Amino acid sequence: MTQVRQTKRAALVPPFFVARTMHTPADAPPQTRWDCPPRSPDAENALSTALGLPALACAALVSRGFTSPDEAEKFLEPDLKDLHDPLLLPDCDTAVSAIMSAKENAEKIFIHGDYDVDGVSSAAIWARALRRLGFDVTAHVPHRMKEGYGIHESAVRAAHEARAALFLTCDCGSSAIEAVKMAREVGMRVVITDHHEVGPALPDAQAVVNPIRADSRYPYPYLSGSGVAFKVAQAVAQACGASASGFQRAFLDLVCLGTIADVVPLTGENRVLARHGLQHLAETKKEGLRALMEAASIDPTDGVSARDVAWRLAPRLNAAGRIDDAAHALRLLLTEDPDEARQQAELLNRHNDERKSEQKRILSEAEETVVSKGLHRRALMLLYSDDWHPGVIGIVAGRLAEKYNRPTLVASVDAESGTARGSARSIPAFNLHQALAANRDLFLSCGGHARAAGFTIENSRLDEAAERLNRYAAESLTPEDLIPRYRADAEVQLAELTDPAIEALERMRPFGEGNPEPAFILRDAEFSWIKPTSNPQHVRFGLVGPALLSGIAFGMGDRFTGLQPGDRADLLVRPQIDTWNGRRRPRLTLVDFRRSGDGR
Repeated sequence: MTQVRQTKRAALVPPFFVARTMHTPADAPPQTRWDCPPRSPDAENALSTALGLPALACAALVSRGFTSPDEAEKFLEPDLKDLHDPLLLPDCDTAVSAIMSAKENAEKIFIHGDYDVDGVSSAAIWARALRRLGFDVTAHVPHRMKEGYGIHESAVRAAHEARAALFLTCDCGSSAIEAVKMAREVGMRVVITDHHEVGPALPDAQAVVNPIRADSRYPYPYLSGSGVAFKVAQAVAQACGASASGFQRAFLDLVCLGTIADVVPLTGENRVLARHGLQHLAETKKEGLRALMEAASIDPTDGVSARDVAWRLAPRLNAAGRIDDAAHALRLLLTEDPDEARQQAELLNRHNDERKSEQKRILSEAEETVVSKGLHRRALMLLYSDDWHPGVIGIVAGRLAEKYNRPTLVASVDAESGTARGSARSIPAFNLHQALAANRDLFLSCGGHARAAGFTIENSRLDEAAERLNRYAAESLTPEDLIPRYRADAEVQLAELTDPAIEALERMRPFGEGNPEPAFILRDAEFSWIKPTSNPQHVRFGLVGPALLSGIAFGMGDRFTGLQPGDRADLLVRPQIDTWNGRRRPRLTLVDFRRSGDGR
């Protein structure tokens, strides 16, 4: 068994678990599967007649289950009236009573969030809402390196020293048995608002508000942590005499940040929060959000998209916790001072630049290790090093899991403490939460979701964890599960990709988890021209057909080698509206392709 040792700038890797190796030639192009439902002309025609939509949009709606005009219209025009009653959440009424009691008795409330965007926006919702309603509150988000995920005993002590009577969590706490016990022992009441997986026993809190509790009767279980905070805070506001609509107008901008950044499904209630939240974000008066958008070069007068949140705002907010202290992100979301907002936004920008540089280095080292050690032939990959920043390894794990289509664990080793802190990311066929729970004895702590999790472990057990988790993955996954799969909405003709049809797809926004950008298959398409961009890994192309359509293939330069105008291929594309210098024009983004005659 390989012993853990400390080597600067060298990735330490576990030994192979040979019996469970999944063999794939290292130099073979990744095989993919395209899943595509058959088209339903009758259903598409019914939608087109009732809603006046082009066939392309109707095909996408039908493929996602919206077969009746009423269902489709409700999806296309999500309404705030469709939000559910917060009091349907488990323990919500008890939570409201406990919080209102603090106001009636002039008691301090200690708000405990998390260091990611969802946790910080949750804490900001609670702090802003309760202060506006006349509560005495102090807000805290943990330091990633000093406290780690969840509720550290230092936070409980800080709340007690601040003379808080109520310890209120958001985006954490569902499995904090010991921390809640400690808070109760020093005389604090505890209210938990969270959305993470719950264990066999709930903490001994006054209330545990979590829509995925087994006894929950809440109609929609997929809220983010900020979504749960938003709902319960609304119930408190209404108990104080405020209107639901007034509360929603005030905090839709913050809840949409956490909802989109935490990659929860943008369906049902989350779709309502995200769609209306993006509209309110573009018009926000919150100084921190305005400064952050300016720092991210977002002009809110052009509107704010889910992509803007996911790729420009969220990384900057997350960078505070990854590189320094998430308290900077919380301060940004709470400040009413324009100067402080600009200073904090500039600080987050610098941290984001540091994060990108560190991420690039670690990812390069990790990919070199994966290939040199053949880890991509295993069912599950675990990598660790003493030279990898613990605030960045989650992103690296996600990139590796996406590239190699395997559940991936990446850990940062600390020789002084003798422990490693890790992040894990998974593929649809593998539930990380269940995997870690089934091997719970390996870890000092662990928790998370099906697709993302975190853990701490003794350095001496990393190799054992690699073997056991790889064995668990190999026994639960099939070779087919490890083949990347793409879902197409429909197989279409090039003539269907008209400008109005592609514009109509925009009504399906916001896109994200659970509602991906529409993708379509074009069979035997002919290239009219092919041109590399300034980066040879990105290629532009045109297609022969009735419409003058062009497209771009990101990161596929090597796969285009040898292709020439006149060659044909089956294409999987996402039709989009490209906005540049105020001009809007259709463009195809290539997702995957197969050269004609390729039997894969």
